[in-house]
Amino acid sequence: MAIKHVSVIGAGAVGASTALSLRRAGFEVTLIERGEPGMGTSFGNAGYLSTSGVVPTATPGILWQVPGLLMDPLGPLTIRWSYLPKMLPWLWKFVRASTPARAEEISKALAALLAHGHDCYRELLGDADFEEIAPHRGILYVYETDKAFDGSKWSNDLRARRGVKWDYVPREQIKQLEPSLAPIFRHAIHIPNMRHLKDPLRLTRTLAAKFAEAGGEILRAEVTCIEREASGAPAVVTSVGRRGTDAAVIAGGAWSLSLARQAGIDVPLDTERGYHATIKHPNVAPRMPVSSGDHHFGASPMEIGLRLAGTDELGGLDAPPNWERARKLLGHGARMFEGLDTAGADFWMGFRPSMPDSLPVIGPVPGNDRVYLAFGHGHLGVTFGAVTARLITDMIAGREPLVDPAPYRADRF
Repeated sequence: MAIKHVSVIGAGAVGASTALSLRRAGFEVTLIERGEPGMGTSFGNAGYLSTSGVVPTATPGILWQVPGLLMDPLGPLTIRWSYLPKMLPWLWKFVRASTPARAEEISKALAALLAHGHDCYRELLGDADFEEIAPHRGILYVYETDKAFDGSKWSNDLRARRGVKWDYVPREQIKQLEPSLAPIFRHAIHIPNMRHLKDPLRLTRTLAAKFAEAGGEILRAEVTCIEREASGAPAVVTSVGRRGTDAAVIAGGAWSLSLARQAGIDVPLDTERGYHATIKHPNVAPRMPVSSGDHHFGASPMEIGLRLAGTDELGGLDAPPNWERARKLLGHGARMFEGLDTAGADFWMGFRPSMPDSLPVIGPVPGNDRVYLAFGHGHLGVTFGAVTARLITDMIAGREPLVDPAPYRADRF
């Protein structure tokens, strides 16, 4: 049976991009989202459209850092004690992904997607909207201490091996490049080929609007189940009724696991809880995003203010937020920028859908070519939105995929 209609579940950056890409390819498409498009995890990110995200989270030596993660509840990466038993299988796979050889393979797979990230968004949005929404600003990684800079050597060398261009900035030139910074940084790395979203929510809303203008259907409903018809086609059960479809794409971010299981595959997806503080009137105006190599957070200038984003908390979907993690970002920001006014900050917590090897799941459910998976993008969900959409569209349309999809297959574990 030929595929004519596709249901895309989830309207974050990945889902909205996928729906628009499929509609442009000639499919009838329904985009299903329980709330407003873009108001999930895609809303609260740092806004990077990365070209340098070739470094996996699990790097060589990470095993020896795990005990420390349990000791500091406000550290840049921590694990909630109550969630540790459930996380152990994920952590075991995480550590196994950290060998030098495997980290190199993962880096190459990340680079393959990153190579097309900007171009795929440009194709979906058009030149004018792409340039307006995601200006070319570059990014600056700053280090207060020699120890932090020396600790970044492996990552920076890995970036160089993947062809990422970066320049070392000595201490006396850092403030020339970014005048808003306090004079506390000893080293910096500048990556010029980087784009940054003025407002992440604006990106997703624009994609959803273009999808609707192209004749796509947006259904406000919660998906409770995916069933399989006798014909092999899926049926999507929602809070407003059951809908048959020729194919379905699960792009529900951190909430994708149960739907994937219903479709016939169990993947080691879990959740990194990320926090941000957005300051509407910060009294400083950085020229570009700045990332701290000491405290592992990013400061992003946006239309809505200055966003301080970062920290990882492994704690699942159900535990209440620890808002002290967000408040701590204000202290880091005040140290980074001279004269930063942190009054009136808004705090947020979201759920990054993360795989233990830092690679997303992109492709069909094994043995079921009517259900496709598009989740697990971790820290690169917005960056990978459009290229994931292209891959899914290529597969459903029967075209040669833009990128070899093998590294992102669901059954790789």
